[in-house]
Amino acid sequence: MASTSVSSLIMFIAAMLIAVSVAGTMVTNVGEVSSSIDAKSADAAQKIDTEVDIISDPGSTAVYDDGSDTITLLVKNTGNQRLPNETSNVDVLVDGQYVTDGDRSLTVIDGSEWRPGNVAQLDLDRSLATGAHRVVIIVNGDEEVFEFYV
Repeated sequence: MASTSVSSLIMFIAAMLIAVSVAGTMVTNVGEVSSSIDAKSADAAQKIDTEVDIISDPGSTAVYDDGSDTITLLVKNTGNQRLPNETSNVDVLVDGQYVTDGDRSLTVIDGSEWRPGNVAQLDLDRSLATGAHRVVIIVNGDEEVFEFYV
């Protein structure tokens, strides 16, 4: 009888040790998953709140200046959050080619900050041939396409 109770006690202790180690591992994993979800949700909220529209007239001669080889686009912040008015926060493609920070400038026209409702002027140094062209602007995951003819 004593041997049965000793083996039961050993089995009980072993089961408790296994349960504690499993619980500890699960608590750690749940904490990591929770932190990851918090980070992803903050990033997703920023992307959802970001929206811009290109308000330039594609038929206007003001879009491309062939004398200075400059594309000028007016971009309005139509989202719910203030956007940084720095070129490093805006990705630009012209006819499928990436425009580097040195070949673009961003200036807020109606204010010192690019707040919702404000318009920024985006100048791109790029030589274009006669014909159809396409500019893609990406800000925090929001992508806008602008097509025009030179």
